[in-house]
Amino acid sequence: QVQLVESGGGLVQAGGSLRLSCAASGRTSSTYAMGWFRQAPGKEREFVAAIKWSIISTYYADPVKGRFTISRDNAKNTVYLQMNSLKPEDTGVYYCASRRVAGFVAIADEYDSWGQGTQVTVSS
Repeated sequence: QVQLVESGGGLVQAGGSLRLSCAASGRTSSTYAMGWFRQAPGKEREFVAAIKWSIISTYYADPVKGRFTISRDNAKNTVYLQMNSLKPEDTGVYYCASRRVAGFVAIADEYDSWGQGTQVTVSS
């Protein structure tokens, strides 16, 4: 089992930036990929970005391409999500997740472990 702890959420004005962190502990040696998902009030959880652990491959949802950057620090077992040019529609709870199984990284159901989430609020 992998434990995930997110941090870095908060309130920011539109156009601002935030950096989220996700620290992983436990059985991290079998991680295939880690991802970020978000859930806005009244909406389903949606894919934001993912990064594979063994090779440098990153994936982004269309709404965040060019504004968000996912990165990792293997030595610290930490994944980051740098969010720039934030928009009010980016508001939601952001969850970090990890998976052991190879496959399409945007599918939430294929992730094994989830963090508790961190709130991001972008004001207009």
